[in-house]
Amino acid sequence: MNNEIQWYPGHMARAKKLIKEHLTLVDVTIEIVDARIPQSSRNPDVDNILAQKPRVIALNKSDLANKEITRMWIKFFQGQGLRAIPINGAAKQGIKELAIAVKAVVEPMMQSLEAKGRRRRPVRTMIVGIPNVGKSTVINAMVMEKAPAKTGNKPGVTRGTQWVRTFEGIELLDTPGLLWPKFADPEIGFKLAVTGAISDEVYSIEDAAKKLLDVINRIDPSALGKRYKITEAVEAVDEYLELIGRKRGFLGAGGVVKLEQTALMILQEFRNGKIGRFSLEKPDF
Repeated sequence: MNNEIQWYPGHMARAKKLIKEHLTLVDVTIEIVDARIPQSSRNPDVDNILAQKPRVIALNKSDLANKEITRMWIKFFQGQGLRAIPINGAAKQGIKELAIAVKAVVEPMMQSLEAKGRRRRPVRTMIVGIPNVGKSTVINAMVMEKAPAKTGNKPGVTRGTQWVRTFEGIELLDTPGLLWPKFADPEIGFKLAVTGAISDEVYSIEDAAKKLLDVINRIDPSALGKRYKITEAVEAVDEYLELIGRKRGFLGAGGVVKLEQTALMILQEFRNGKIGRFSLEKPDF
């Protein structure tokens, strides 16, 4: 697939500026990453921007990732001095643990306020993360409001900046998603594409699906056979794509398999966890 994907709309440049401007207003930051690709779903600029601010890593969509590898990532981040919490924002799993971790990080500051005779106040935090990693879903899981933060299934749907208060006594500052201007590493581009962080319109869906099939087959050779009821011997990835399309009935004139339709279906089923729980990268200790 194209290793020169470029996707840095103007609103993302503004988002970076907004984060810097509002950083002084918060006590701690929550960085949302995709549990399947914790490293590839992090913007490299974030470490520099948030370097002086306490941070908690939320491994979202952990229900779609390999449990053991997620535990490895938690240990990895702990080694960097960061608390990491596995969550599933859509099902509100791990949200309470996330809130507890956020409060724990700023507890010394709160104790300092009390020592000076000042009352405790709600913890102020900023949510950051690349587009479509589940930021708004996590916010909605934490708040109890009639008008939750806007969510969508397209990258970059959250454009503004807004404060929301949670029932856990935490005030959240939502920010637009960040993404780097260029994917110099084709592996990162691939991982962001198949997990849905990048719009399906800016890369080859067929190429991404073929590579994904190859990766899945190497991680768990039985997964594709179980999901798509494949009993035939398959030697090449191209054969997998065509065979799956034929079994699903994605056929055009003359019985020709609609490869793009098949590829899109495979990507969607991977993103929804229907093929299985897969982590596409492990931490480098």
